[in-house]
Amino acid sequence: MQHAPPAAPAVRETLERLLASETFGRSERARKLLRYLVEREQAGEADRLKGFSIAMDVFGKDGDFDPSTDAVVRVQAGRLRELLQQYFANEGVAEPVRIAIPRGGYVPAYELNAIRLPEPAKPAEQIEAVAAPSEHPGDAIAATALLAPAAAPEPSVARHLRFFWMAIAVVIAMLGVLILRQGSGALLAGNDLAATVETAGLTGSIAPSPASEALPLVYIAVKASGTDASRVAATLRAGLSGFDTIEFIGRDTVNKADPVTSATSFIFDILPGPDTGDITIELQSVATGRVLLSRNLTAADSAPTTVESRIAGILTSALPGSGTIYSYLEQSGVQTGLTQCLLFNGKYYLDQNARTHEAAYRCLENLAENGAKSSLVYSELASLQLEAVNDHYAYPPDATIDKALTFAHRAVQMGPTSPNAHRAYGYIYSRLGNADEALRWMRKAYDLNRYDIAMAAAYGYGLIFAGRYAEGTPILARAVDASSGHPTWWDFGLFAGELMLGDTNKAAIASSSLRTTATKSHYLAARLIGAKIAGQDNLARKLLDELNAKFPKFAADPRATFIDRKYPPDLTERLVGALRAAGLGNAS
Repeated sequence: MQHAPPAAPAVRETLERLLASETFGRSERARKLLRYLVEREQAGEADRLKGFSIAMDVFGKDGDFDPSTDAVVRVQAGRLRELLQQYFANEGVAEPVRIAIPRGGYVPAYELNAIRLPEPAKPAEQIEAVAAPSEHPGDAIAATALLAPAAAPEPSVARHLRFFWMAIAVVIAMLGVLILRQGSGALLAGNDLAATVETAGLTGSIAPSPASEALPLVYIAVKASGTDASRVAATLRAGLSGFDTIEFIGRDTVNKADPVTSATSFIFDILPGPDTGDITIELQSVATGRVLLSRNLTAADSAPTTVESRIAGILTSALPGSGTIYSYLEQSGVQTGLTQCLLFNGKYYLDQNARTHEAAYRCLENLAENGAKSSLVYSELASLQLEAVNDHYAYPPDATIDKALTFAHRAVQMGPTSPNAHRAYGYIYSRLGNADEALRWMRKAYDLNRYDIAMAAAYGYGLIFAGRYAEGTPILARAVDASSGHPTWWDFGLFAGELMLGDTNKAAIASSSLRTTATKSHYLAARLIGAKIAGQDNLARKLLDELNAKFPKFAADPRATFIDRKYPPDLTERLVGALRAAGLGNAS
């Protein structure tokens, strides 16, 4: 039975909430493109939604625009699809209307929201057959697919009873984790960071128990056959094994008997796609069956030359502290002490200020003071300690680079194959001005996990601030294009790289993405330079006034800040000259 499309007012209300959301807060291009597509479609002008007209109306291209050489529309549409997927899996999970931009075109599609229920439970003998050890893992994978016959329609009473018992199991799971968290002292009040810092007692103790440091469990289930499906599965396994932020379970059988464990367990299903040759990857919560992320890979996406980059994009959006899994844990209230801290840490790097920094630091500090065994605790403390030095945060008091080094050293000792630990060491050496050591550690972090776009971004950033602009800028540019919800420092690094390569237009675009300027004089300076390059004189005057008012010491001598941060001499000179041209006093 076909459902009637959502009414226009409902679509408009969803659009406005979506545009005002945190997910879309840092992507002005995505907001502009989405509003244009929806408003044109709602006005009955769907036939106008072609690449050429979008390029001119949204991105300011002229009549000479050639879509075969300029991929701006395709790239931005891809990023928009990723943001929509992220929004409806997290902030907008309860939206009554879902908006999508189907691949192959630019006309929006709408559907009424429906919560997906778990698949019917398999008979006991089938579960035993799937769970039985096998000498050949491939046989177990095949068995999982074969033992899923089409289910007959359930009687209404049975269906309601099944849903009732499923709800009871989820409640028990959440209560179990809540008890563990209270017992460990890691229960944090609500989701408001301000309340967390001021009233939730972050200085309280967190018992050094395995439960407080437990990470999400992630499984794979292969339900598609063929060479492409096998390649996707192998690549996904390789990618999952490199992430510190989850525990990858290298088997296809999920233990659902423990409600506490299943509440923080997730599974990547590899399914046949909608078209011949397609592979669909879905990430689900084991406890609720909710689909948190869904990506369709075409045959071209699954090819040997492209599959790694496609899987890297999926995993980077799902697994870090700012990703889909951690957002779901927060919304469901089933965090452990460590996942709560990593969530705070992810929020800090997306919105860098003293409040978010203190929330993340205090949370990790509590774990460390109580004997944490996870290298993640110390690698993130190392980076946050250095952030406190760089930006003069009040907490922790007396932050020093030596303390950051101590944390990083402990992180590497506890996790000799941890990419996060190696990245933290690289960041510290960069701040010390030792470019060779910085790049050695960042390159090692990248080699340890090539499926985490953040590691590639850190390496590209390190190359740029070592003066190797031609090498680092393309790496960082690819990372920015592949990850819509990336930290602000990626945009600043890209701004610096493009500026030094002479592409002032790309530098201005990168600088326009810098939103965290309240505590970052160099970010505000980059925005001023970008506005001047773009000929936005009114905005440039406003930013100049803001820079003088907020950062008088920087405004009086920007060169001193750049030298203190160990910028390459040629970059320092270029920035000082650009600031002088933008009207910053007698920038010295």
